[in-house]
Order: sequence, then structure tokens, then C-alpha cells
Amino acid sequence: MDVLDARLVLKRSFGFEEFLDGQEGIVSEILSGRDGMVVMPTGGGKSLCYQLPAMCLEGVTIVVSPLIALMKDQVDALEEKEIPATLINSTLTHAEQRERIARMRAGEYKLVYVAPERFRAEGFVAAMREVKVGLFAIDEAHCLSQWGHDFRPDYMRLGQARAALGNPQCVAFTATATADVRKDIIGVLELEEPFQTVTGFARPNLSFNITAVEKAASKFKRVKAIVEEHKTGIVYCATRKRVEEVAETLNSWGVKSIAYHGGMTEEQREATQNKFISKKADVAVATNAFGMGIDRSDVRFVVHFEIPGSVEAFYQEAGRAGRDGEAAWCELLFNYADTRTQEFFIDGANPGMPLIRDVYQYFLNAAGANHEVHVGIDEVKDAVGAKNGMAVSSAISVLARNGLIERFDVKGQRMRGTRLRRPEVLASGMDLDEDALEEKELRDRSKLQAMVQMCYGAGCRQQAILEYFGEMDAEVCGACDVCCSDYGTESRDTSENEDMIVRKVLSGVARMSWKRRGEWEGRFGRGRIVQMLTGSKSQEVMKAALNELTTYGILKVEGTAFLNELMHALHDAGLLVTQRGEFPLVTLTKRGEEAMKGDGRYRIVWPQARKESMVKDGGTGGVNGETLGELAPFDGTLFTMLKDLRNDLAKQDGVPSYVVFTNKTLEAFARLRPKSVEAGLRIKGVGPAKAEKYLEPFLATIGEFEG
Repeated sequence: MDVLDARLVLKRSFGFEEFLDGQEGIVSEILSGRDGMVVMPTGGGKSLCYQLPAMCLEGVTIVVSPLIALMKDQVDALEEKEIPATLINSTLTHAEQRERIARMRAGEYKLVYVAPERFRAEGFVAAMREVKVGLFAIDEAHCLSQWGHDFRPDYMRLGQARAALGNPQCVAFTATATADVRKDIIGVLELEEPFQTVTGFARPNLSFNITAVEKAASKFKRVKAIVEEHKTGIVYCATRKRVEEVAETLNSWGVKSIAYHGGMTEEQREATQNKFISKKADVAVATNAFGMGIDRSDVRFVVHFEIPGSVEAFYQEAGRAGRDGEAAWCELLFNYADTRTQEFFIDGANPGMPLIRDVYQYFLNAAGANHEVHVGIDEVKDAVGAKNGMAVSSAISVLARNGLIERFDVKGQRMRGTRLRRPEVLASGMDLDEDALEEKELRDRSKLQAMVQMCYGAGCRQQAILEYFGEMDAEVCGACDVCCSDYGTESRDTSENEDMIVRKVLSGVARMSWKRRGEWEGRFGRGRIVQMLTGSKSQEVMKAALNELTTYGILKVEGTAFLNELMHALHDAGLLVTQRGEFPLVTLTKRGEEAMKGDGRYRIVWPQARKESMVKDGGTGGVNGETLGELAPFDGTLFTMLKDLRNDLAKQDGVPSYVVFTNKTLEAFARLRPKSVEAGLRIKGVGPAKAEKYLEPFLATIGEFEG
């Protein structure tokens, strides 16, 4: 069938006059019989790209989909269009599954949605061999790659399942996948000379915003403001405990909300999700288990209460806003301390060989004559002395993927048992790819680091995301917090002399850091680094032998105040990062290392330009009796306090926030910290009328902060 015929099907079966951007080319490639890899942004119309060919091809199209609610929504929508479709998942009895497979063999369905875990059952795969499969479509295909942000072991079987079905034409679909993930998907599914279509990752209707917050109270304040302004949306939280806390708080505010997390039963999750989809609730508070394929178009905001584990996860989840094409707000409430939760998850997803061996040895010791062990994860965890139950579960998954064990449902119990498949193999003799396991852990930690760097970056948020996915020619979005802020508009390329100063700073940071397994680790804070670069003879510098470094005193002529400003600018530009544990330690990012070597391009808000732009006389005078050379270091906590105050005043007056004071003026307040109305009037953006109406509470907040 050619594209002209496909257009007739598009109108007759789906009621559309035209294809959306990218759809026609994908449909044409599929109808030509080729395997394929498709990356299309959320809301771009991925489902039509396999639903329409299903109506044109002989046989049935099998759609692998990870969520029961998503399957049901898709099948219901197809049945409304009188398109023969059904689903097969754990909600059906064995008799119902057999009946639907029989109808598939009889050619009564064109589309059948199947949960990936169905392919665990050899009986199901055997029955499916008798069905003529015209197309094998993998939805949410990023779940298949262990390099992806949402890897699911059941997806790993799909390559074998495809082979068992006779290697039908196969096309994988996802909204977010880096080049490495796409390569992995193609390899696991063994796609033959596939076409690859990446229609672009940009979501121009979304405004991406990152707000630095120091305390949970500030997070709740922002959430309340966002809910009041945008009404319907999703709040993503990292843990079940936080989900329940946030949902309870929203309910106390009178907001119709639901809580959704993996600790709920399958029936509870489905009922909760349906409540949100049917618009009986305005806000969903959930872990990342929620939202894949959610068909609610009027989601006006997505808030991340904590930092997600990767840029892919952030973009996938934020992309659930604005699926109707209308403007939507996405905001990440960033506190570096939240990375500890993600590091815990990374530890849980990467158990390490010692734990894998311990878990396998436990199964060898505990197995009966039938080589089976009927115990839960907690019992295995206690037996091997592990601290992280997630790590035990991951170790079991590794053993299962490598064919050493298999998991099965224990009849009459709500648990899964473990069966040894090769009991003759000893723990010391397991042939596992240890290099691949180590590489996965390195990638997981690198993904988190990339997410942290984006939070600290001073460039356009959407541009940074698109560059992460390989779109290096992306334009600035004009809608994120950086693009809409005066603070973010002064970045520029550096001159040759300025670049040399930057490289000297970065070299100094490198010499005061460790580099382990390709990753930089900080050893000192910003203050100590500045002391070293300016040649300080303080006891702390001498005791640490920093005076023996080749970069000691290399920027003495620039002065302490300037270097403090420059390091903040390098931080904003994504060249430096602060690793916060017990102490805030500064080190290089990958981009910073490239800039240090002279290999990478970067843009920066040069400190002098900031100083000159803050005071009405161009910076020749002073504020509070101090010259501009003595600006206070930027303090995110004070800046956030001033923004909150500004937003409250704007709301009281019913005006946009910038009418009170712009972000640039607030930054000047945070750095110059005026103590009087006279001093405040010296700052650009503060006229007599604004000073009379608004200045006093800002002076009071600054005074309270300095205490």
C-alpha cells in the first residue's frame, strides 16, 4: 500500500485530514516493510504511526506497552473508531487470554496490545507462534535499554520474543533516547538495516524552569503558587513517603489530588490513575511510576519536587504537560542534598559483583531437591546482610538475565519464587560481564551529574536539554527561567585574554581535585581555591601544602572579589560544579575540563559586565560606602527570599512579578545588600515611585538575612 492509500485510511478510520509533522514519512517507511527506530516527542502522534499501518498490513500488529491503563485507553479509543483491537495483560484470566489468541488466529483483530511480562510465559509465546504477526511495535522502547532512564528487565526478552514469532517487521518507538540508547535498542531487537527517524525533541509550548530552594517549606510554597496559577498538573516526588506527604498537604489546601506510587496494589494504581485521567482530580502526586502514556491533554504544569536521576527522566516526565499543544509550566525545585536519594537509587540499581555472588550462593544453599526457593526479597536481604533491598532485587534480575535463575509466581501466595536453571554452576564460576556492569554504574552516575550540571547552568534550559540529546544547533527557547530573566541575557564569548584567565582558574580547580575512573571529585571549597589562586599565606593554605601547586598565586593580580565573582559565573556556565556532602566541594564538569584544555566553547556572564550593570552611575560609585569591587558573593537563599517577597507583592497588587522588580534588580539587591532607601535608589531598576511603594520590605528582608 502506498502513502496515497494510507491517506485514505487516515481519513476513513481515524478521521484526520492531514498527518502531523513527521508522521507521513514514518508511516511510509513502515509500509515499505523496513524495521525502524522512531524518536518522537510526547504529543507528537507516535501511536498513529503504528496504528495506521496496522490497518494496511496483513496480519495483526502486536503493540508491546508497559502500562495497563495506557493499553485500556488506547483500545477504548480504537474501538470507538470501530477499529478491531484488544489487549492481553495480567487482568485477564487464562481462559480470556486463550479466547483472544484464538480470535487473533482467526484474523478478528488488527491491533493487540500486550504487556511485556506476558512473554515470560513459554505457553503464551508458543500460542502466539500460530498467529500471523504483520508488525511488532515496541512502545516506550527506552525501557528496553539498560543505558536508558527507565530500564525494565521484561523488555529485554522482546528480542527473543520477536525471534520466536518468526522475526516479523519490528519498529521501536520512544519520546526520549540518546544515541547510545537508540543503538542499544536496535541491537537487542536485532533490527535489520532499520530506518531511524528523530523528529526533534523540542517542546516549544513548554516553559522549563529550575528554582533553587534551601528548605522543604520553600518547596511547598512554590508548589502552592504553581497549583493556584496553573490548576491541573503532576507533582513528581522521588520516594513514596514524599508522595504521601505532598498529597496530604495538597488535600489540606483543598486541592483535589491523588497519590500514586509503586507501593500500591495494581488495582489501587489503576483506580487512582483513572481518577486523574477522568478529571475527578486536578493534581497527581506521584513517583516516576506514574504518567507513561497518560492520555490527559490539559496538564498545565509538571513540578519535580526533587531532582530526577537523569535529563532523560526529567524531560520524559516534564513532557507530560501541554500535550494539547497549549502553553504549560515545568519547574524543578532544586536542592543539591536531594541527589543523595538518587545516589541511593543508583546504588540499588547497580549491586556489584560481591553482592551478586552472595545472592546466588544463598539460592544455591537454600534450594531444595527441585532447585526452588520460596522466599521474598526481604528474607534474601537479611540472609546476605545487605543494606539496600533494591540492590538485592537488582542482583536477582542480573542472575535471571544471565540464565542462572528464573522467577515464577508461587501458587496460592502473593510472592515470587526462584528456580535455579543451572544449579551445577558455582558462585565462583559465574560467567558475568563485569565490565558491562561497571560501565552501567558509571553511566548512571554520569547521567545524574549531567542533570546536576543543567541545574547549575546559566544557559537556556531547553537548549541544554536538546544538546544533551545531540541537537547541537538548537535555538534558545525564549520561555524558560533563564531566557525570561535579565540575569541570563548577558552571557557572551570570552576574549583571548579572558579565556586565559578562565583556563587558569579551571587549572587551579583541577589541581585541587581528584580524578577517579574518569570522574572529577572535589576536595576543597570555593574559598580555599580562591585563596590558592591569589597566593594567600593563610594557615589553612600552608597546612594543605597548596602553596606548592604550580597554580599557586597565578591570579594574584585579579584579586579575591573578582575571582569569587568569576567562579560563580563559571558555575553558572556549567564549567564548575559544587558537590555538596558534609562540605560544599568545587570541581570541574566535563565541559569545564574541555574548556581548561582549550577544546570546548562556552559563554559566560563576565563579572565586570555584571557590576557595571547594577548601579546607575555605571559602577564608579559605591553602595553603603563600599566600592563595587567588594560585591557580596551571590547567595541563592537570599535571592530566593527576595523572589518570594516580590511574587507575594505582585500577587497582592494583581500585577506581573517584573512590574515590582526584575530578576536583575533582585540580583543587585542580593549582591549589593543596600541598608537604606538612599542606597536602594542607586540600584538600576529602582525609581522613586517603586522605592516608595516596594523598597522597604526588601530592605527589611536583607536586614533580617544578614541578622
